Amino acid sequence: MKIHPLITNTQELVDLCARLAKSDFVAVDTEFMRENTYWPELCLVQIANTEEAAAVDPMAEGIDLSPLLDLLTHNEDVLKVFHAGGQDVEIIFNATGRTPHPIFDTQIAMMAISQSEQIGYSNLVESWLGLTIDKGARFTDWSRRPLTERQIEYAIGDVTHLSRIFPKILKRLIKTERGEWLDQEMEKLADPENYRNDPSQAWKRIKAAGRNPQMLGRLKAIAEWREHEAQSKNIPRGRIARDETLADLASHPPRQQADLAKVRGLSQGWKDNEIGKRLMSTIEKAHPLPEDEMPPRVPRGAPLGKEGALVADLLKLLLKIRAREIDAAARLLARSDELEMLAAGVRKNLSLLEGWRFEVFGRDALDLVEGKLAFAVENGKLKMTHVDEENFGGGKGSEYTDSQAAS
Repeated sequence: MKIHPLITNTQELVDLCARLAKSDFVAVDTEFMRENTYWPELCLVQIANTEEAAAVDPMAEGIDLSPLLDLLTHNEDVLKVFHAGGQDVEIIFNATGRTPHPIFDTQIAMMAISQSEQIGYSNLVESWLGLTIDKGARFTDWSRRPLTERQIEYAIGDVTHLSRIFPKILKRLIKTERGEWLDQEMEKLADPENYRNDPSQAWKRIKAAGRNPQMLGRLKAIAEWREHEAQSKNIPRGRIARDETLADLASHPPRQQADLAKVRGLSQGWKDNEIGKRLMSTIEKAHPLPEDEMPPRVPRGAPLGKEGALVADLLKLLLKIRAREIDAAARLLARSDELEMLAAGVRKNLSLLEGWRFEVFGRDALDLVEGKLAFAVENGKLKMTHVDEENFGGGKGSEYTDSQAAS
């Protein structure tokens, strides 16, 4: 594979992208810094196919990234391959308002062909290529210039390895006939709505007890205010105020600005400075949350009670058994909160009761809840067995014993 020197000018980038546009796929990775800013700062883009690889310096003077961004977001003929690509996609969306498409994520794909929940890149490379990655440059400051040869070599390695691994994973997927499982997951990763930053919806990410419209209205208002403050200063939102501080302000609103000095998590200076004044104005103008914006009454992890909690535990055991049987990640088949909702009686809007998930796991999960499935031990291994309706009266209210469960 040909490794190009660091690309720092537009013409070199145009030429590279013209060649890559003829590929079936490109492996993509980014290096960025976001510790001290609201918006992630793109510092490097690495890209490769099976024949060549390069790192592109987006901080180089005068460089125009349009050829690269167009390849990633407009060219539907080239598959874009990432590993744990959520943050990479977010950065591309911030720059273009579009997401890479079509897209493939090797971390997600590994969940369909192994029991790996969130395999790291180093482990992925070691597993498929038998190579150990030098992690020395992992925590480097990618915004500093000039970049060293070691840094560039480390960064390009991320896509050269990925370009070798992807065809192997694809071959395994084809063999197991589980490619369909990933279609929905990849489309979800590429959905622009996942990366659209709407300040008016920021309150939904903050944990707050209760459904009081006045409290939630204040939370919505001050969460939106915090987003605008952080954006205008380009600093992390937590530097303005932490989530728990906003929840406290929404639940126990200060009567006057001087009271801000008593709020845990806020500086004493807020009692008489401009940012404190803006916060108080936001709190005072907040309206109760409208009924159509209220969170659902049945929260995730619906109230189970003691019996329901036991049923949820059985469902989680069933999930572990099924994931082991088919060598797939349990997390791909079902989420814990969905199992708890199923145990609590919810039957609608659960992904485990739809499509391939229902065929692979959901049908048995439903049978277990409805008393049609039991656990059995055979040759020292825990298995599931369907209850004989004739012997068990329709599978309702029967206790499980070793003899009854024998298959």
